[in-house]
Amino acid sequence: MIIEQFNDEALAHYSYAIVSEGQMAIVDPSRNPMPYYVFAEAHNAKIVAVFETHPHADFISSHLQIHEETTATIFVSKLVGADYDHKSFDEGDSFQLGKVNFSALNTPGHSPDSITVVAKEGEETALFTGDTLFIGNVGRPDLRENAGNMKAKRIELAKDMYNTMQTKFNDLPDDALVYPAHGAGSLCGKNMSSDSSSTLGNERMGNWAFKEQSEEEFVEEILKDQPFIPSYFGFDVDVNKTGALNVQKAKYNVPIFLNVDEVEEGLMIVDTRGGDDFKKSHLPGSINIMATSPKQKFETWLGAIIQPEEDYYLVVPSVENIDALLERVAKIGYEKQLKAVITLAENLEGSMEFLEVEDFKEHPSEYTIVDIRNASEVAEGKFFESAIAIPLNELRNRTDEIPTDKPIVVHCAGGYRSAAGSSIIDEQLSVATVFDLSDAVKDFK
Repeated sequence: MIIEQFNDEALAHYSYAIVSEGQMAIVDPSRNPMPYYVFAEAHNAKIVAVFETHPHADFISSHLQIHEETTATIFVSKLVGADYDHKSFDEGDSFQLGKVNFSALNTPGHSPDSITVVAKEGEETALFTGDTLFIGNVGRPDLRENAGNMKAKRIELAKDMYNTMQTKFNDLPDDALVYPAHGAGSLCGKNMSSDSSSTLGNERMGNWAFKEQSEEEFVEEILKDQPFIPSYFGFDVDVNKTGALNVQKAKYNVPIFLNVDEVEEGLMIVDTRGGDDFKKSHLPGSINIMATSPKQKFETWLGAIIQPEEDYYLVVPSVENIDALLERVAKIGYEKQLKAVITLAENLEGSMEFLEVEDFKEHPSEYTIVDIRNASEVAEGKFFESAIAIPLNELRNRTDEIPTDKPIVVHCAGGYRSAAGSSIIDEQLSVATVFDLSDAVKDFK
């Protein structure tokens, strides 16, 4: 069998195409199915199956669109209660694709409805483990407590994951290839390897979750130090359970306005330009979530700062960026609440001052310092002992905790998040002067 891995770096999301004898299956596809269509065409293969390992929280899947455009069958656990046309795929079920036999293992833990898809051809075995088994770790069990209409308690799921790791993979060979749905940088787990695949034998040796331990020890370890949960995660779970709109139709239904100098009051404005351009000139009331590189975590922070179904405008640097940024917005299902994509007129009223870094170095006590890193990062040590720690995903609701009697300096770990954080504080605390420490934070580590 031919296995192709697709990597969405911004979301650290892996999806897969499997081809055998002119037929193709897709596992955990991204929102836009076109890359899979291109791959199928290049291999002269017909797409006949889509496997969903669970309803994903961090991205919108194109399973329904693929079904509608190719007639491929969607396979998903009956425990999902999926609202779209599908075929149940649980332990005991199988599907033949050319020479490849697909079967299911119910592997709850990350979610109660998670499956691992087992693909076998002769002596070759590949495991598409979704968010159950990652390289070096396992999926977090705490996402479903606030996941829209699909709730499950974290302790129950942690115990399910313990049972999964103790029992579900025991009969599979060491040389079975492990292909997860995520890698390092995803918020669907913690401490994941940067490797994109592994073998079951390597994971049995090196992954803590396979080690002999009590249920109590396992539960304690899996629940501690998990990263924050972005606001959009529960929203995406519900969308994926229902099936998303066709992404091409959804993207091109968004209005576009050029050379804008004002918008409707009371709505959020997300400016995706670089930090320097934003500081020089922007629409009043804007926040700066940069999307100048495909690797930046724009999708994550858009979905963490803007609430699901909250209307907003999206500022792009140029008309040339419109399609790429609509694509990124649609990955998390945030195109529906997008009022318009806009380019800006010149010489707008909004601006922010640039920090004199040397003055800050010499007189740090003359500034109020706000640390917007995640709680787990702050727990490892502060860069400035006097800093007020407020995680970026909570900042919009906690700016009243920040004194305004001194200029405010905002920092994160590397400079990306502080652009958003400083712009949020500047937008909400108009009586204060707000500075972005940006990448100069590296001088203080």
